[in-house]
Amino acid sequence: MPARPELGDDAIAAAMSRTLTALSAVFQALGDGEHTLNLVAQRTDDAFVTGRTDLSIGMEPLRLAVLDEEEFCALRMLLVFALEGSTMRSAVLIATTAAEPDPRACGWSVRDGWLHPVDAAELQEAVTPCSDVAAVQREVYPAPVLVQLPDSELEDPHA
Repeated sequence: MPARPELGDDAIAAAMSRTLTALSAVFQALGDGEHTLNLVAQRTDDAFVTGRTDLSIGMEPLRLAVLDEEEFCALRMLLVFALEGSTMRSAVLIATTAAEPDPRACGWSVRDGWLHPVDAAELQEAVTPCSDVAAVQREVYPAPVLVQLPDSELEDPHA
């Protein structure tokens, strides 16, 4: 098996910056309400890793509340490594919003160090429960495109 590439501090710092920017964009795109984020990633050793967090977002006034801080931190770190790219082969972030009568879902896949909308038809197939499974139906909608800033614009000019 080939040796795993060493992760440089600069690559990790850039991925951490992109993660904070990406999560901010996701929160703004989701808007007010109760949401669940699920991240599924395949590592380069073919193992799958997952993260999940429940959160509440308010836009006016701006607020973010996470149900479990450890879960949120774990999901955030998985997203850092997914966006960095050297240890993850693929990753998908699904956001489910609590809504009546059915929850709504959208998703993004990680490609080229950023989150890109998943095709709504593909996501619908992925989230539709099997006929013999008692699970909540989710209405799927197209995920918004998240604006990506170049890494150089994410760096602190005072550092």
